[in-house]
Amino acid sequence: MYIREDKMREPAPLRSRKRRRLFELAATQGGYFTAAQARAAGYTPRSITYHVRAGHFERVGRGFYRLVEFPALPHEDVIAAWVRVGPDRAIVSHDTALALYELAPSRSRQIHILVPRDHRPRRRPALPAVRIHTTSRPPAPDEVVRRFGVRVTAPARTIVDAAEAGADPAVIVEAVGRALGTGLVSADELRAASEHRSGRVRNLIRRAIAEAEYATIR
Repeated sequence: MYIREDKMREPAPLRSRKRRRLFELAATQGGYFTAAQARAAGYTPRSITYHVRAGHFERVGRGFYRLVEFPALPHEDVIAAWVRVGPDRAIVSHDTALALYELAPSRSRQIHILVPRDHRPRRRPALPAVRIHTTSRPPAPDEVVRRFGVRVTAPARTIVDAAEAGADPAVIVEAVGRALGTGLVSADELRAASEHRSGRVRNLIRRAIAEAEYATIR
């Protein structure tokens, strides 16, 4: 027989505080949270199960949940990877970020996450197809934005990082063309973002800008 959560042993103010802590955390993550985060907020494994069965939490995947009052979002697998790597330090980046900005024709199955080199997780997240990039140049505050509830490298940084990681030059040229054409970035922002990168990357960005500018005057 299924036993309901024993509310008599937990005062209402305590339940309210737990719920508020979890809600405030999930609100910064698109409504999603991990079992570990729920436990840190005061929920036991048994109470998590209770709330799933009661319809308060939706189980999205193993150890990964969503508060039902938040709507489901696209790219749940990306959100899951970001949350599990660590939302305080992880940033969605490279090819995945290109796709979230609709600067790439399609999204690869591999999920790209950027973390500071000294914060690389000791253990690989329990998710398939997650590629963790490390950097000794963490993005500045103006190089990170929120999209689909997750932290994502800003468009110019995304394009330059993808180019530096060896993305197909044709993908970079197309991304630059789309970004400039939609006003997502300016040519000056792209040049500034690539200023301290390798000569190969700087030349590729310059070429992509030139091709995009030429296309607008033909």
